[in-house]
Amino acid sequence: MSMAQGGDWPSEWTPEEVAEMLRRFEAADPQPRFELNWTNPYTLLVALVLAARAHDSKVNEVTKDLFAEADTPQKMLKLGEEALMRRVSSLPFYRNKAKNIIRLSEALVKEHGGEVPNDVDALTALPGVGRKTAQILRNVAFGEPVFGVDAHILRVANRTGLAPGRTPEEVEEKLTRIIPEKWRGKALRWLILHGRYVCTARKPKCGECIICDLCKWPEKRCGED
Repeated sequence: MSMAQGGDWPSEWTPEEVAEMLRRFEAADPQPRFELNWTNPYTLLVALVLAARAHDSKVNEVTKDLFAEADTPQKMLKLGEEALMRRVSSLPFYRNKAKNIIRLSEALVKEHGGEVPNDVDALTALPGVGRKTAQILRNVAFGEPVFGVDAHILRVANRTGLAPGRTPEEVEEKLTRIIPEKWRGKALRWLILHGRYVCTARKPKCGECIICDLCKWPEKRCGED
């Protein structure tokens, strides 16, 4: 155990191993991309709402034309719920998503002057916006050193032993403690991408994993396809 680790260190990894993970991710992908397309904080918020239980690529197909027409809450309200519903009808739960987007757009206009707030409590007060969405938006749109824990991060954090926790909130708290502030912006994207393409749910690709030797998963198969 590292001297810096201490008795309350919330990870199965040492601080040195966490640092090595970050070094490798940085070397492999210096500018990790957030895969949802967006042009301003509002369009990112809408994209995140639409992305619930949907593939980012499908969301991007839908929002390409939608954002050309409605990239502010005022324009979205002018478009209206019925028209919005038709434009997002290829996505799961599109009716409820369209309703929430109209309602949150109304709230942004009435309560925030049409601007998306950079405040987790204000964001989670908006219809259809949970903590995960709020924190990811703050990280990506505003550069805040915070974590939003989606299904990919939750899986990676638990499987690898990096930040084990039963809830997204518990994992978020632990990641915030073990990842230095200057790395949190990129680390959010690295972990999402790692869970999406390498540490997948059904058949993790341990043979392609650049942190396999650091991973604490008992079933890992480093060096195997």
